[in-house]
Amino acid sequence: MNNFDYKKIRVVAMDLDGTLTQHKSPLTPENRAALDALGARYKLLMVGAGQVMRIFNQMKYPIDIIGNYGMQFGTYDAENNTQIMRRDVTLPCDRDDIDRRVSALRERYGYTQYRGENVEFHPSGCLTFPLLGTAALQEDKLAFDPDRKKRRAFYKEVCAAFPEYRVFVGGSSSFDMAPAPYDKYYALDLYCRENGLTHDQAVYIGDDYGLGGNDEAVYLSDFPYLTIDDYRDFPKVVKGLLDQ
Repeated sequence: MNNFDYKKIRVVAMDLDGTLTQHKSPLTPENRAALDALGARYKLLMVGAGQVMRIFNQMKYPIDIIGNYGMQFGTYDAENNTQIMRRDVTLPCDRDDIDRRVSALRERYGYTQYRGENVEFHPSGCLTFPLLGTAALQEDKLAFDPDRKKRRAFYKEVCAAFPEYRVFVGGSSSFDMAPAPYDKYYALDLYCRENGLTHDQAVYIGDDYGLGGNDEAVYLSDFPYLTIDDYRDFPKVVKGLLDQ
């Protein structure tokens, strides 16, 4: 929802990589200043795909953080400059069954040659299906699918093969999966319910809103949404929130 009432907003929620920072890079001084200005008027909330502490260590900023699509939630501890974990869900999976399903997809779509492991299993229960393998060279990954057309061509088939997961076109050459119902919409909706907020009181800012993007579920929902395509534009994108 791009048209919304700015005056109702109480929480500014956002993605990190591509929205506030370059991938796995620290905040720029300009975006840190924009966050400071927003934080003086609104509650700030990070809604991430990665783990809470990885996000916190990258940002080095006093903010509450939802991690792993809502499986983790941390609140900022000012006294110790760290995160207090309020929620940390881990879920089991049948690794042999997952491996078989990934292998079947590789056979069907021609990705049988890869370096490293077939699947990356994360402690939370999230998965990564790396088309080039877990040990692929960085230059190969970056050159593989920059416009995501290769992965989007069979994204729906991956979703159908893993109905118990939320599937995302992740990174530069992978599909990321989180156990259902965990995705960024679920995470932000849960936060609102736990804090007595309605959806029109929380605006979300994200760059990954296309087909299979990990921000898409929020983009297609009733939450107010501000799109961004270059993290360097963050101060410009939030100007409307600061002008109220």
